[in-house]
Amino acid sequence: MHRRRRTALLLSAAIAAAPLLAACGTDAHPGAAAVVGGQRITMAQLESRVSEVREAQRAAVDGDAQYAQAVAKTGTLTRDTLHGMVLDRVLHRAAQDAGVTVSRKEVREMRAGLEGQVGGAEALRTAWLQQYGVPPERLEENLRLQLEAQKLATRLGTDTSQPAFWKALSEASRKLDIDLNPRYGSWDVDKSSRVDEQAPWVRDVTTQQAPQPA
Repeated sequence: MHRRRRTALLLSAAIAAAPLLAACGTDAHPGAAAVVGGQRITMAQLESRVSEVREAQRAAVDGDAQYAQAVAKTGTLTRDTLHGMVLDRVLHRAAQDAGVTVSRKEVREMRAGLEGQVGGAEALRTAWLQQYGVPPERLEENLRLQLEAQKLATRLGTDTSQPAFWKALSEASRKLDIDLNPRYGSWDVDKSSRVDEQAPWVRDVTTQQAPQPA
């Protein structure tokens, strides 16, 4: 369970805040948060994924005060969500290159095993939301990625914490020619990770305010 939890944390959008960045767009990213392997992750897709997490957080707590606390603990949700969306594609490409596949049966078995460990389906959904920022509707998608990561590591004769695993992700990142909208930083190919870039025309603005406790 420890390795699965660690991998989920690496590959999932981490729970962080919801400020968006106000910045001038560039001609290379009209309406796009990122371009990965020639395919766009649009701003609308990114905002939809952030909304899924926020709605799940709202449904999981009682009252505005608890929701405000959940939002306060998730200070960079938009950027972390984009990081997760890009890294998911990188992992999938690395798995494909290594000939790794995951079946629906394997996903079901993993889910059943985790539900048995944490105390049921609802407990698993809650744990994945609170710990990894994965909303219930994305749970099986995330479990498939965990299995891809585990099977890729096994194929490489290593585990997900070792340089050999991350080298494979780095090679996949390079092949995908990842280009982030500058408002979200840039993609470090060697680390397969999003990094922030400071620019004088970028400023944080809050577009979704958390409700204030009464």
